[in-house]
Amino acid sequence: MKKMIFIGVVAVLILSWGKIHHFITAPPDFAALHEESVILYGTSWCPNCAQTRKFLKSGNVPYFEYDVDNSSEGQRQFKALHGNGVPVLLINNTVIRGYDPNAILHALKDNQIVP
Repeated sequence: MKKMIFIGVVAVLILSWGKIHHFITAPPDFAALHEESVILYGTSWCPNCAQTRKFLKSGNVPYFEYDVDNSSEGQRQFKALHGNGVPVLLINNTVIRGYDPNAILHALKDNQIVP
C-alpha cells in the first residue's frame, strides 16, 4: 500500500512539474535585454493592453512593447513567462498579468522606476 501511494505521489509530481517549477524559480530577466526596465507583452486588439499603454504613458514610464501576435521573440518570451493572456508586464523581475494599475504602480515603486 505504501508503495502505491509513493508511486502515485511521484506520478503527480512528474505530471505537475511545469507548474511546480514555475513557482520555485524566478522569471527570466528579459528586461536586461532592453534599455527600458518595463516590457509590455500585448496585442493591438486588446482593450486591456490599450489601458496599460495609456497608464504607462500617463506616468511617463518608458517601456518596450512586444506584439505577441507579430513578434516571434515576443511570443518566445511571453511563453517563458507562462503567459496565457494579455497584457503581461515585466517590470525588472516582477511579472504582472492583466491590467492592474495598483500592482503596476507598486512594482514601479519597488523597482525605483517612479517616485
